[in-house]
Amino acid sequence: MQAPTIPLKVLPGDPLPLPMFSSVPAGFPSPADDFLHKHIDIGAELVKHPQATYLLRIAGTSMRDAGIFDGDIVVIDKAVEPKHGHIVIAVVDGEFTCKQLFRKGSLTKLLPANPDYPEIIFSDGQTLEVWGVVTSTIKQFQV
Repeated sequence: MQAPTIPLKVLPGDPLPLPMFSSVPAGFPSPADDFLHKHIDIGAELVKHPQATYLLRIAGTSMRDAGIFDGDIVVIDKAVEPKHGHIVIAVVDGEFTCKQLFRKGSLTKLLPANPDYPEIIFSDGQTLEVWGVVTSTIKQFQV
């Protein structure tokens, strides 16, 4: 099964610089900064390994408590070595899923971030391939 991904095209010399203002408190209001802090390249912020980076739109709510919601776009880096605690895109018996990787000793399982979904615990004959590590989430709000 082919992964439903969109290759991310980040070419050297083609940055997308966007204005970046200084930080904004998410708690109590403070006097606003009315000056531009710098420009950032959003591609450089989100992509560390351009040839191994893909985008994938999430369908479902199993990762909502990790801040990943239905319709969000995740940035996946296939060059990052998957480790315990990483959120990953995994292939389980030929089906793609987004879950948190749990590895302790000989036990490997995939954890949802929503109590309405079960853990994926592997039994004999089941296959797991960690396809890539989720490094960022892109959220779009209704406007």
